[in-house]
Amino acid sequence: MKLKLQETLDAFTAELIDSGKIPNDIVKGLKEGIAEQVASGRADLALKAGKPAPTFTLSDAEGNRVSSVELLSRGPLIVSFYRGVWCPYCNIELKALEAVREDIEARGASIVAVSMQTAANSRKSSRENEVRFPILVDAGGFVAAQFGLRYSLSPETIQLYKTLGNDLQVINGEDSWTLPMPGRYVIGRDGIVAHAEINPDYTQRPEPSDLLPILDHLRHRDAA
Repeated sequence: MKLKLQETLDAFTAELIDSGKIPNDIVKGLKEGIAEQVASGRADLALKAGKPAPTFTLSDAEGNRVSSVELLSRGPLIVSFYRGVWCPYCNIELKALEAVREDIEARGASIVAVSMQTAANSRKSSRENEVRFPILVDAGGFVAAQFGLRYSLSPETIQLYKTLGNDLQVINGEDSWTLPMPGRYVIGRDGIVAHAEINPDYTQRPEPSDLLPILDHLRHRDAA
């Protein structure tokens, strides 16, 4: 039986720790960083359901401009904010979203992923994860900030990421050392957020198939 997304993520975490690929002191530091993020309350400041969604126009990995207003003129929009191609948890989620993409599109909705990474790294994300929905470049994280998701990494986390070879200055093409909290939004055709999932613990991700009943509800509402 195929594992659910969270089961896959949990298995990846267990294998990563058990294999010793990452030293125990770094694992401890990463866990402490997650705990700090959870305790910070930053997720409470993120955009919630029932609020108007910011509109945006961003370039995809190939340089084409993609407008949220234009996509919403066709149907509901799912927006998934993720950290980047360097994050294995994000890559696993992208594949899980791709697995339900046709079901999403069959309900008249569109899906886009948004990351602060450079276009070259977004192309790498598309290629390696075999996704067929647009991966948009949020240079500097301005759209993530509008959704209340962008945050600054602590000095300790920055050093851990550098030790792991994840230099965000190179990956994102700017030196702010900020990231978006993983977030997944469903925006109705009226521009209002119908559903929001934000978790400051990047190892925890909601099941993509849970989006389908939400889209069914929006379709029935709009048809009424």
